[in-house]
Amino acid sequence: MRFICFLAMFLPAVVFAAEDPAADARDAMAQIEAASAELENAVSARDRVRALTQIIGAFEEGLSALRSGQRTAAVREAELAAGLQARDEEITALLSVLQQMASEPSPVIFLHPQGPTGSARAGMLLADTAPALSAQAEGLRRDLEELQMLRDMQRDATASLQAGLTEIQAARTALNQAIADRGVLPARFTNDPVREAILIASAETLDSFAGGLERIAVDVIAPAPADLQGQKGALPLPVNGSVLRRAGEPDAAGVTRPGIIVTTQERAIVTSPVAATIRYTGALLNLGQVVIIEPQSDVLFILAGLGTIYGNAGEVIDAGTPLGLMGGAEAQTGEAQSTDGDVTGAGRSETLYIEVRQNNTPEDPGLWFRTDKDG
Repeated sequence: MRFICFLAMFLPAVVFAAEDPAADARDAMAQIEAASAELENAVSARDRVRALTQIIGAFEEGLSALRSGQRTAAVREAELAAGLQARDEEITALLSVLQQMASEPSPVIFLHPQGPTGSARAGMLLADTAPALSAQAEGLRRDLEELQMLRDMQRDATASLQAGLTEIQAARTALNQAIADRGVLPARFTNDPVREAILIASAETLDSFAGGLERIAVDVIAPAPADLQGQKGALPLPVNGSVLRRAGEPDAAGVTRPGIIVTTQERAIVTSPVAATIRYTGALLNLGQVVIIEPQSDVLFILAGLGTIYGNAGEVIDAGTPLGLMGGAEAQTGEAQSTDGDVTGAGRSETLYIEVRQNNTPEDPGLWFRTDKDG
């Protein structure tokens, strides 16, 4: 599979740059290999959806690791270049002395106008000076070699980034087709479209909308499963990103919300962190495109800010099922060359709002999700 080629290409370069991105890259490569094998053996559209979802997630982790490694290399390159520039006069003098010593025959170096005594003293001085000059020259050689290696790594990483972006775009296109081929999933109920429209039009807050969800469900086959035992606090974030604002933290306008905001890359895949029932999909209030899932009868996870949504209300989904993609355009070549690192959140232009409600009362998502690890 071509899906794993770019990771194998950039992995050695990342190892030079930073340990953590290198470890993340190795993990992503292993995930891509496993998911690619699963994709090759997939029989049904649902199998392809599952495998492609895993591949896209692993690609996102690998690209994040590559960007972070590239940024680390860029910082180190800038440090080396600045250090060499600051020592420019010293280096010039060193090279001049070394060049002069190399151009003179060794007997001539030891001749001194004051005769043998002067020559002996000059020889002792030279013997003391030569090791220091040699050490300086060796240090300069190492710095120049490292600088060249980092520049080569940056060039190779840029090519790898572009290859990875091309592959992930192909995987997203394949996922869209696989979801279309998958058809309708098993459903616990359907939403009455008239009641849903009335609720959307009348609800002024997320609280009032969430409180009315039960009234729009018809043809209910079975109640929601009610078992998140042991999972609270250990759930993965539904998107590869980092927490920008925690529950209750005011934004630039001083507005606070009970949920968290996660920054992520454009077109990042959003997946269900747990087996659940989809309660609502679509535009809502001022939150943009929203997916509401119900992992148990008294709990709702509200995900807002998606660009593309998969699935329909009432469908029962497994953990890891794709719920949609973040907005934004696919990254282009110029963006691929950016040295902004994902560890800092730089370059992440999309935000996903996550709110958790239990018995229609907001709870801090930090109590449910692992928010201490980037991505």
